[in-house]
Parts: sequence; C-alpha cells; structure tokens
Amino acid sequence: MATDIRATLRFADISAQKARLVADMVRGKPVIEAANTLKFTTKKAARLMEKLLGSAVANAEENFGVSRDNLVIHQIAADEGPTRKWRRFGARGRFKPLLRRSSHLTIVLRERE
Repeated sequence: MATDIRATLRFADISAQKARLVADMVRGKPVIEAANTLKFTTKKAARLMEKLLGSAVANAEENFGVSRDNLVIHQIAADEGPTRKWRRFGARGRFKPLLRRSSHLTIVLRERE
C-alpha cells in the first residue's frame, strides 16, 4: 500500500484556470524533474507550485523518511477558492464588476514503485 504524502496551499491569489495550466505540465513526473520544470517556467502559478512541491518533499523526508529521488507527483489539483467581488466605476454612472479569483492548490506525492 503506497502512502500518500500531501501538501496544500489554500486561498492562493491566482485563478484556478491559470494554475491548472502549470499543474498539467508536471502531473505524473518525478519530483526532481518537476522541480526543474517549475523553476524555469515564467508564470506566477509556477512559483506557488514550486514552493508547495518543496513543502510536500519536506513532509515526505521528515515525516515518512522517503528520499526525494523516489518520489513521483501522483496527483496535483487546482480547485476554485472564493471569489472577491470588487467594482470599478465606468461611464454614465455605471460600474463594472471585477472578480478577484482565488484557488486551493493540492499536491499528492507517492513513492515510485
């Protein structure tokens, strides 16, 4: 039975749609390869995922005694968080709604079989 090692970042200031683009790039890869991919990706979500992946690896090494060389990203998800609704005033006394979206990011690691 493989142990799931997880790390979660809640209320990240990025839309789930943008975060999923980065999540799809590293899903299923070994941890070291995924870390290199995230390091050289020029997106805000990549910085957030990189820190979250580091946290998940630290959890694996500290709590489960698993080496980072044997870890694979089993699941990675970017779910929608709450949306803050702001308003910007427009012409003729109207106002334009601004939706500030947030997301919840989750990474689940497993030991390579």
